[in-house]
Amino acid sequence: MLILKTSEGDIKIELFEKEAPISAQNFLAYANAGFYNGTIFHRVIDGFMVQGGGFTADMKQKKTNPPIKNESTNGLENKKYTLAMARTSVPDSATSQFFINTTDNDFLDRSQSRDGVGYAVFGRVVEGQAIVDKIGKTKTGTSAGMQDVPVKAITIDSVEVVAAS
Repeated sequence: MLILKTSEGDIKIELFEKEAPISAQNFLAYANAGFYNGTIFHRVIDGFMVQGGGFTADMKQKKTNPPIKNESTNGLENKKYTLAMARTSVPDSATSQFFINTTDNDFLDRSQSRDGVGYAVFGRVVEGQAIVDKIGKTKTGTSAGMQDVPVKAITIDSVEVVAAS
């Protein structure tokens, strides 16, 4: 279990270490290194997802570890409140960025994705769904040439690893 401490409140996360070992360990490595501290949710689309883990509040992209293998074949689905690895159009390009689905996004699953690859789910929100919903409803605009950026920065203050409850 992890607690994602944000400027909007705490989000408790369970990682699917058995089903998505590469993605879960990748997220844990970034969390344990303090990488996420001070990053923001830089892409928020109401009724879709909230994405973070790669940019500072001044919209500077952080240097990441090498990309990981896409685990979208793990059978997990992009359901509401699941966490998935963000990536480019290149299947094995995920690094630190992740998103939390704010609705069921079946079209991101491997079986229904346009690119035939999909996005790897690696965890789920077990507490703090109201915080995710609040972040998902935040007002957005354009910043540093990117769209859907919250007008007021929503920061990830820290990610704390806690014992399972």
